[in-house]
Amino acid sequence: MSNIDRRIIKTQEAIKSAVIELMSEKDFDDITMQDISDRANVSRATIYSRYVDKFDLLDKLIEEHINEMRELCESAAEMDYIDANIIWFEYIKNNYLFFSTMLASKGNPYFRTHFLEFLAEEFKYVINVNMGKNRGLNEDIILHFIMSSYVGIVEWWVKNEMPYPPYVMAEQVGILLERNL
Repeated sequence: MSNIDRRIIKTQEAIKSAVIELMSEKDFDDITMQDISDRANVSRATIYSRYVDKFDLLDKLIEEHINEMRELCESAAEMDYIDANIIWFEYIKNNYLFFSTMLASKGNPYFRTHFLEFLAEEFKYVINVNMGKNRGLNEDIILHFIMSSYVGIVEWWVKNEMPYPPYVMAEQVGILLERNL
């Protein structure tokens, strides 16, 4: 990797970090491109060379995390719910500022919507209403129950500053998923 590539990556990381930090301090609507530029210690022209505006920047940041979570799901496809959840909760812990900011921000229901859509994609294939404990139940209701529960528990965990380590969360949530799916 060349020095130019490293500088580009470092600049992009500084811009993303600046947005997350600023969102943890004030509403997204009140953040300006100048605020982001100042915090990231880059010119506004540098930001505009990569992003149309602050909304595009936020979209790309959220998309990046959703894509990383999708890759984690793919790598955990053959695991049971408990082992797969350890990967998830570790990822959330390692990206605490992002998740705490996105889930706590009143001005950003956009992330929550993307998170729910992502969970719908991941869980819709494991719901079976033709046999077993969910036989005869409505697939949409089960799916929304699981999605809402998952987002709710992640929100609770993050907003309460992760009172339990990832392995405890993974085990508890994994058991609950096994009971309901």
